[in-house]
Amino acid sequence: MRNGEQKMTDIQKSLMDMQDLGYRDFNSSLLPGVPKESVIGVRIPEIRKYARTLYKTGEWEKFITELPHTYYEENALHMILLCNIKDYDTCIKYINEFLPYIDNWAVCDSGVPDCYKKNLNKLMTEVKVWIQSDRAYTVRYAVGVLMRLFLDEHFDKEYLTMAAGVKSEEYYVNMMVAWYFATALAQQWDSTITYIEDRKLTPWIHNKTIQKAVESYRITQQQKVYLKSMRIKKA
Repeated sequence: MRNGEQKMTDIQKSLMDMQDLGYRDFNSSLLPGVPKESVIGVRIPEIRKYARTLYKTGEWEKFITELPHTYYEENALHMILLCNIKDYDTCIKYINEFLPYIDNWAVCDSGVPDCYKKNLNKLMTEVKVWIQSDRAYTVRYAVGVLMRLFLDEHFDKEYLTMAAGVKSEEYYVNMMVAWYFATALAQQWDSTITYIEDRKLTPWIHNKTIQKAVESYRITQQQKVYLKSMRIKKA
């Protein structure tokens, strides 16, 4: 169905009942590449609330097997549902089935399942596969997982190498790599600063990393001055 070609599902009807047309116009402007007719206009808190209802009724299990979805909100709902699966192996199975259908940054960045945190070794095996994908949002998801879960006590310099090795022409991939390195500068300065000093990143990612790091309250004033001195000037 693209708006009327076939009967709406019960879940689509429920999402339509929560529609806010003003919000749809605003939100669709933030989702480049997503057709406006694919955006219903439902706020995320409402989608989260609805996800809890689907868990209680058990309807979520059928829904997450019905890919591809028609609407952005269905994809957002899908990711929220996956993030609440408690069994790691079940969660990863459904994540891998869903990743090829993600087509925007908002769904991609919706969060990571809690079950990941207790299975980091197994998760890293998946991350190493995702980051080699030819699908932009699968790569973005992989780098996002590295940023959210592997920059604290689970950090390894190898992960910086993995992120720096991402080569893409996609804006939303490169932006995530820059976000990762800016966050890494805040959390793992000594290991990360060499990537800036030695210009190991592409000029765009290099400068964007510095920009985002300088905007961070977790970077000291002295560090900000140092970073600014290493911006790559356009020829």
